[in-house]
Amino acid sequence: MQAAIPARLRSLGERLEPWSYLLLRAAFGLMLMTHGIPKLLGRSHGSMADPMAGSVHLIGNVLHLPAAPAIGWFIALLEGVGGLMLALGLLTRWVAPMVVVQMLVICWLLAPTFPWIDRGFEYPLMLVFTALLIAMRGGGRASLDGWLARRA
Repeated sequence: MQAAIPARLRSLGERLEPWSYLLLRAAFGLMLMTHGIPKLLGRSHGSMADPMAGSVHLIGNVLHLPAAPAIGWFIALLEGVGGLMLALGLLTRWVAPMVVVQMLVICWLLAPTFPWIDRGFEYPLMLVFTALLIAMRGGGRASLDGWLARRA
């Protein structure tokens, strides 16, 4: 397969690969932050006037899970602070598995009322695989994890 790719193009791809991973990790973390920061700051987000209240309501009254406010705060911190940590590449092998679990739970709990077509669960499912890649790969060279490892 590699023989079909010209050497110059393969060399360019190999040189750009760490930067493309940085862009993926940073975009993923920043996207998570856009969901967590409004919850933490009590700001509106999209069509939700109070996303924290909406999350706590969903957790407690729809999913019937105990300790809905505590779970809501954990999710808000995971998305807001954890998203920043992933964007920066800090403790990625600790934070990314928590996001994997969060997205798997979202897929599992919401799948019956959130079908594949028409607002489907393919979005959180894709996030499962993105977070899984980050969990397995770590921060990479262009990350705070990589910088800390080089200093040690």
